[in-house]
Amino acid sequence: MSMKDDLVKLHHARSQRDFPHLKLEDDEYVDLAIRRSSVGIVLIWASVIIAFIVLTVLIIIISSINAASAVPLNDSAQFYLNCIMAMLYVVILFCGCVGTYVFAANKLYVTNHRIIQETTTSLFAKSMHVIELVSIEDVSFKQHGIFDQILKIGTIKMTTIANDTSYTFKYVDTPTDEIETISHLMHVEKDRLGSLK
Repeated sequence: MSMKDDLVKLHHARSQRDFPHLKLEDDEYVDLAIRRSSVGIVLIWASVIIAFIVLTVLIIIISSINAASAVPLNDSAQFYLNCIMAMLYVVILFCGCVGTYVFAANKLYVTNHRIIQETTTSLFAKSMHVIELVSIEDVSFKQHGIFDQILKIGTIKMTTIANDTSYTFKYVDTPTDEIETISHLMHVEKDRLGSLK
C-alpha cells in the first residue's frame, strides 16, 4: 500500500468522524465544508430586535391611550391584551430561532469525488443534491447588488454538463479559495477517471 493510499484512508476516517451523516465511499473524504455567512444570522436577530422594539413602543402607546381614555379597559380586557402582547413576543422569538436554524442548516460539502448540498427551506422541508465532480462544467461566484457588495457575500453557482442544470448556494462569504479548490478537485477527478479508461 502506497503512502498516497494511507493518506486517503486517514482523510476518509477523519471525514467519517467529523461528518457521520454523510455516506462516503471507501476512498472518499471531505475536502471543504462550506457554511452560509454569519452575516445572515446577525440580520435575522437584528430583525427580531427591531420587531421587539416596535412591539414595545406599540404597548406603550396603547397603555398611554388607555390611561388617557375616559373609559379605560376593564381588568379582564387588559389581561387579554397583555396575553396577546406576550404571545406576540414569543412568536417573534420563535421566528428568530426557526430562521436561525433554517439559515444555518444549509451546507455544501465538497469531497474528492462529489459535491453534496444540504438544503433546508423550513422546519419540515429538507433536500439533498449530490453532484459528481466530473459532471460539473463550470463553477463560479456571483454578487448581486450593493447589499452583497457591502456585506461581502454572494452565491456559488455550479453548472452540470449533461442537462445544463445549475445548482446554487447562497449567502457565502467571498469564497475565492473555495472556488479554486472546487475547480482543482474537478480537474483532479476528471484526470483520475480518464486514467482509469
